[in-house]
Amino acid sequence: MKKIITVVGARPQFIKAAVVSRILQNDPDMHEILVHTGQHYDANMSQIFFNELNLPTPHYHLGIGSHQHGKQTGDMLAAIEVLLLKEKPDCVLIYGDTNSTLAGALAAAKLHIPVAHVEAGLRTFDRKMPEEVNRIIADQLSTWLFTPTEQAIINLNQEGYADSRIIPVGDVMYDAALFYIEKAVQTSHILQQLNYQPKEYILATIHRAENTNDPNALKTLFQTLDQLARTKPVVMPLHPRTKQILNNHDPSLLTNSLIQIIEPVGFLDMIMLEKHAALIMTDSGGIQKEAFFYQVPCITLRNQPTEWIETVALGWNKIVSPSDADGVLTAAMNALNSRGIENQFPFGRGNAGNLIVDFLKKGMIDAHLDH
Repeated sequence: MKKIITVVGARPQFIKAAVVSRILQNDPDMHEILVHTGQHYDANMSQIFFNELNLPTPHYHLGIGSHQHGKQTGDMLAAIEVLLLKEKPDCVLIYGDTNSTLAGALAAAKLHIPVAHVEAGLRTFDRKMPEEVNRIIADQLSTWLFTPTEQAIINLNQEGYADSRIIPVGDVMYDAALFYIEKAVQTSHILQQLNYQPKEYILATIHRAENTNDPNALKTLFQTLDQLARTKPVVMPLHPRTKQILNNHDPSLLTNSLIQIIEPVGFLDMIMLEKHAALIMTDSGGIQKEAFFYQVPCITLRNQPTEWIETVALGWNKIVSPSDADGVLTAAMNALNSRGIENQFPFGRGNAGNLIVDFLKKGMIDAHLDH
């Protein structure tokens, strides 16, 4: 039996890991040990996802919490190293581009344990984004690079990675979108609770540091969304970090706005809100992609390019600087009256999880024989 340690810490990773973990749990030849770093520790950003996605209770919860990048990553690195020395896994499985991803890759590589990176090869080509730095280093340290798109393969080829390390599988988030939408339809009552019909509202999410660390920029963005809400209702599940910054600098924005601010919601409620929105406005990498899966127009509020260029190329996503209030409003109004190209499948066919597990079984056997 092969032992895999999976390192997760943030909302998007819980969703991605649920896809692969479900398959690993049903394979008698594989034993997965789930490690939760505690990067997302709020109950609405963490525990609810484990419950809804049927993720097993983590074998280890490191409880690292929120800190500056250096301290957070360093604390994770030290704690993960202790676990790896204790458990001696055959492979460490990491997802995406968070500090948890980076810490897992560093700890494993220094102990000469093979690293498998799900969502490898993504690039915005902007190293001011901490996620960009994390994903570049994680790819460098990984033994196997599971790519979600053709562009990710191109990026890795251009950076000189050997073809033998690049494994095209498609996107596990597309697997999740297909698998969980039926459960969401059956169990979620979020639209009824908010008293909205499908396509009656705009869904907005804001959490990235570049949009929240500057209180004036955040205020401008809220004022822009507030203006848009005069045309069509805007619903915003509020990220804990965004809420804290608003409370510290301008709490009036939480009470005097036309935006309907709600607490963070679970994955099933969120995909129902996404699927039935008239428009999604977000700075999240995962949500702009989920908008594409559900064929909902999206405005991505970033100054940097997106790593999911396929969503832009097919006309479902537009990148707009959040500081350009007029540009945001114009793009939103245009998007409400347009659709992208349909029946395209740049993220695979919904079987990425099976492809990943099949390869890991073979890859770990080959690595053992080589060793």
